[in-house]
Amino acid sequence: MTLINFDGQKVLKKTSLKVNTDPDTSEQLLSWFEEFNHPPLPDITVWWQCQTVLKEGFDNVVEYAHQHLPRETPIEIEVIRFTQAIEIRIWDYGAPFDLAQKLEEVPRLEDNDEDHGRGLRIMQRIADYLSYDRTDDNRNCLLIVKKY
Repeated sequence: MTLINFDGQKVLKKTSLKVNTDPDTSEQLLSWFEEFNHPPLPDITVWWQCQTVLKEGFDNVVEYAHQHLPRETPIEIEVIRFTQAIEIRIWDYGAPFDLAQKLEEVPRLEDNDEDHGRGLRIMQRIADYLSYDRTDDNRNCLLIVKKY
């Protein structure tokens, strides 16, 4: 059976990973994600952008969403590769926040000389779709969609 997403695209690959809230797992995360690029995407720039948003999203969970939670708190990542897009979902157990409101509050990327908010702006600029929603199981899901 072939899986189809909401845009009618076929699912080519789907994988998931669960890691602890630990900034040192970034390398493990990127190594795991690298295995997902086979066969390689047609545009290497899109692949780099996907790596960037994955790392930014993960780093934000570790630094902000889970800052007061134990290091054993899991972060779950799911990646789905469709025929013309990649969807990245990152689930966390932190307090929810309004992504649209937060993006209104942080300076534009060009005007932001501080570290705070730059990751959100980078993800916003790269992603074709970006959302952060509370799920029924009291987790938050950062959804990043990049078309290629």
